Parts: sequence; C-alpha cells; structure tokens
Amino acid sequence: MMSLMAGENSRTTTPATTSTTARPATRRGAGQAARGWTTRLFVVGILLAALNLRPAITSLGALLEEVRVGLGMSGSVAGLLTSVPPLCFAVFGVMAPRLARRFGPAAVVCAGMVAITAGLLIRPYAGGTAGFLAGSALALMGIAVSNVLMPVIVKRWFPDRVGSMTGLYSMALAAGTSIAAAVTVPMTDALGGNWRTGLAVWAALAAAAVLPWVPLVRDRDQAAPTGGTRARAEQEPAALRITRSRTAWALAVFFGLQATAAYVTMGWMAQIFRDAGVPASTAGLLLAVTMVMGVPLAFVIPRVATRLPHQGPIVVALGVCGLAGYAGLYLAPAAGAWAWAVLLGVSNCAFPLALTMVGMRSRTGAGVAQLSAFAQSTGYLISIPGPLLVGVLYQSSGGWGVPILLMVVLMVPQMAVGWLAGRNRTVEDEAAPTG
Repeated sequence: MMSLMAGENSRTTTPATTSTTARPATRRGAGQAARGWTTRLFVVGILLAALNLRPAITSLGALLEEVRVGLGMSGSVAGLLTSVPPLCFAVFGVMAPRLARRFGPAAVVCAGMVAITAGLLIRPYAGGTAGFLAGSALALMGIAVSNVLMPVIVKRWFPDRVGSMTGLYSMALAAGTSIAAAVTVPMTDALGGNWRTGLAVWAALAAAAVLPWVPLVRDRDQAAPTGGTRARAEQEPAALRITRSRTAWALAVFFGLQATAAYVTMGWMAQIFRDAGVPASTAGLLLAVTMVMGVPLAFVIPRVATRLPHQGPIVVALGVCGLAGYAGLYLAPAAGAWAWAVLLGVSNCAFPLALTMVGMRSRTGAGVAQLSAFAQSTGYLISIPGPLLVGVLYQSSGGWGVPILLMVVLMVPQMAVGWLAGRNRTVEDEAAPTG
C-alpha cells in the first residue's frame, strides 16, 4: 500500500520539465489511460461479483419449503442444508490467499464467478439431496474465495478509499441478497411454478459477473497497484503470526457470530413467518425487506466506521436492533412482521462493519489478506453449528420459541467481541512476523 501511495505521489509531483520529448509524455498518458480503464473495470467487476455473493443462499431460503418437500428432506437435513454455506466458506476461504499468490486475485475471483455459475446450474437438476448439496458446494466455493479476496482487492487498488469502496461493495452485496429474496418466489411462479427453474435462473446473473474479470486475468501481477511486479511481490513482508493477535481472534469470533445470525435469518426467517400464517409470497418480501436494509446502511456504516477511532458503539447499536427484532419474532411474529424484518435487517449490517474492520485492523495489503482469510474462515467455521442447531431445535420443540431464544443468547457475546475488535489497533502491532 505504501508503495502505491509513493508511486502516486511521484507521478503527481514530478515537474513537467523532466519530460524532454513528446514520446515519454505520450507513453505516460497512455499508461495513465490504461490504468484508469483497468481501475474502472475493477469497480465494475467488484460490484457485479458482490451482486452474486448471496443469491445462491437467499433464493434457496425463499424456496426452502418447496425444496425440502421436493427432495424429501427432514427438518434436520434442511438445517444441514442451511449450514452448508458457512462450512464451505470456512473450508475454501482459507485457500484464497494461497491461490491469489499463485494465480493472482483477479484470476481467482474470475474462477469463483465461473464456479458460482456452474453450481447454480447443476444443483437443481443433479437429482436427490446429495447432488443438490454438491452443486451448492461448488457455487459456495466460488463465493468463499471471492469473499476473502474482495477486501484485499479494495485495499490494494483503493487504499485511500477503503471505506467508500467497501461501502459500495457491501451495498451491491446487500442488493443482490434482497433482490434474490424478493423476486425468487414470484419469478418461480411466472416460470411455471417449478422450484428447480426458479433456482437455476440465477446462474445468468453469475455468468454476467464473469465478463469484467476476464480481461484482468491476462496478467497475474495486474492485481497489484501501480503495475506491481513479481519482484515487488517477493519483497512482501513475512507472514504474521496471526493467531497471536487478540484483535484477529476478536474479529474472527465477531465475524462468526454475525454470520450465524445472518445465515439463520436467510435460511429460516421466511419459514418462521410462513409458520406464523404469513403467505409464502409475503414471507419472501419480508425476507427481502430484511436484506434490502443493508443496501443504504452497507454504504453508510463503513464510511462512518472509518471516521471513528473505535467501532464498538456501532457494534452495540446493531446488536440492540437484533435483540429487539428477535423479541418481536418471539412475541408476535405475524402482527409486527414488517417491524421485525426491518430491525433484523439493521442488525445484519454487522457484516459490512466486519469487512470494514478487516481493512482497518491491518496496515498492509499482505496483512489484510492474512486477516481476511483468518477472520472469515475461522468465523464461518464458528457459524456452522448455528443454522443446523436451529433446524434441530425447531423439529424437536415443535416451534420457533427455543431457536429464537438461542439467537437472543448469541447476540450478547457478539456485541462483546465486536467491541474488542473495534479498538484502534492493528494486527501488525500484536503478531510478530514468523521470519
């Protein structure tokens, strides 16, 4: 990051007299134009990729009852299905930094978009629960590596705009999430009522996201700003002992607990409303309302967070909204459904806040890559039991009271570790390099 800033400063402060001929000036102008085009392509690629990081999950949440009946799943198996996303994110996300070093971040994200496209096409027609899970895992593998590498790309290409670019990325992610939740049921009805078609159609959006990344794959070093070369890559600082950082652990646990809440919401909230007597189409809209709250807030929260020395107060405010939303679901799920959807939508904005803190808790691009992989992989590993446990508790208790109480209990440590993760310090200060 410092080399990028230095490079930019040198370009902007070099006197015009150093260019003695028109040819160097022409070359410099062509280089700046090419870099501007590449930067714009990165912005388009980031936004399209973000749009595809949740439809695979929320489209399934909207049709979970139809999928469960169509494949003959029990409540426990359906709970396992809602646990597949964090499992894949934990397993495959940890591979992302190594793959990025080998092939370049742009190539890995491009491959991730291809995997999402293929997985969304395969899973509805693979036949049986095992095939459905395998197709879902393929799509989620692409989502996992892209999840980890987006903060890295933002840090490298936009080091002076981490808050605004993270906000745009998070806003696009929230938009994709909410659009899939809102339109999957009516779109399925319009396409003949077949849930398989309703799920497979989202592969078209993923295919569109492949296109802007293809030109960026040509040069694996193009992911580094200011034309970073392999020689510069070899000068990267030694890897941090990330597990020695208390901040890294706090951020990982915070990430895991907010992911638990998010995937329980995406996987089960529509079913909670349907069981309370809300029509399926309305339940899908309520889930969409929850997701769409992240569109404006995902842009605002990162920008506010980067201006604060401590992000703990934002963590607590979001947690209080979550507690209020769960209380409403427990006491009057149908009567106040729209209010509970809004409150839980605000609470789920802990995700863009966590992404922002990943960028703020490290000073270097290499540190962000390590912290992002550690926090997301460990966090998603922590979140795996949550959706599965909710399904088991729902089936064993015969209602949603016990699962909702579980979510209330988990919100308290989420606020505590989020407060610790929001302190103004970096992992480089806490974790000495291994070499």
